[in-house]
Amino acid sequence: MTTLEPPVAAKRAPARPAAKRDRRSWTGWGFIGPFVAVFALVFLAPIGYSIYLSLFRDQLIGGTSFVGLDNYKQALEDDQFWDSLMRVSLFLAVQVPIMLGIALLIALALDSGRLYGKDFFRIAIFLPYAVPAVVATLMWGFMYGTKYGLVGDINSAFDVTLPDPLSSDLVLASIGNIVTWEFIGYNMLIFYSALRVIPLSLYEAAEIDGAGQFRVITAIKLPAIRGALVIATIFSVIGSFQLFNEPAILRPLARNAITTDFTPNFYTYSLSFNGQQHNYSAAVAIIMGLITMVIAYVVQLRGMRKGA
Repeated sequence: MTTLEPPVAAKRAPARPAAKRDRRSWTGWGFIGPFVAVFALVFLAPIGYSIYLSLFRDQLIGGTSFVGLDNYKQALEDDQFWDSLMRVSLFLAVQVPIMLGIALLIALALDSGRLYGKDFFRIAIFLPYAVPAVVATLMWGFMYGTKYGLVGDINSAFDVTLPDPLSSDLVLASIGNIVTWEFIGYNMLIFYSALRVIPLSLYEAAEIDGAGQFRVITAIKLPAIRGALVIATIFSVIGSFQLFNEPAILRPLARNAITTDFTPNFYTYSLSFNGQQHNYSAAVAIIMGLITMVIAYVVQLRGMRKGA
């Protein structure tokens, strides 16, 4: 009886030396090691330290003592914290849709090919994003001034009395105008970049079917850039909850309208640097981080859901 030799392909390959396998397994870590180290140093370590601080409290008698979750309980019962949270929630609900809607309309106009001088308009609209937030806020704060600013000059020139943009009733809208002016170009660029990678074959098929411009936008362009819309919305949600620069810079011009608890971030800053309540401010910051993370995650799930 003849014994058949197994096929060459079926023969077991020689095992690699253990030292060589170990050396190759560490190669990947060599590439990502610097990033992991920096990420842990500038991101994970501050979060860990903030959580550690939030579990303690400085007391006049006894010094620093462990209080567990008492700081979190105090924050959840703090009316100032909830007022600031409701204020930025209103800001988010009004300002973000307006900003993203305008940015989307501009991106669609640039992508349509019917706008004369679109390169100039694209750069001009993006240019405000290149202006630092501090400079932009100072500039708008000067224009909002009723005594020495643009509003005051208009009042004097035309003998009218325009509403004070930095009054208690209008200051949130005025800040929303600054943020919208700053970030329309940034979001426009995200949408425009997503529109430019849509396959031309889809437009050709729509032209053959006799679809108009509105039908092309609703059936091709908007579904194709859903991912970009979701990303821009998430960034805007995070930015709204982190609102700090604009109210902090405008406060000297509107002390009665912008209080130290105007936004959660401003409230945290005031607690830590003005009130010396580092432990309590850390607890407020952790709560705000969790709220922001949950809302951003919900937006992502809702936006990327099929059929949404």
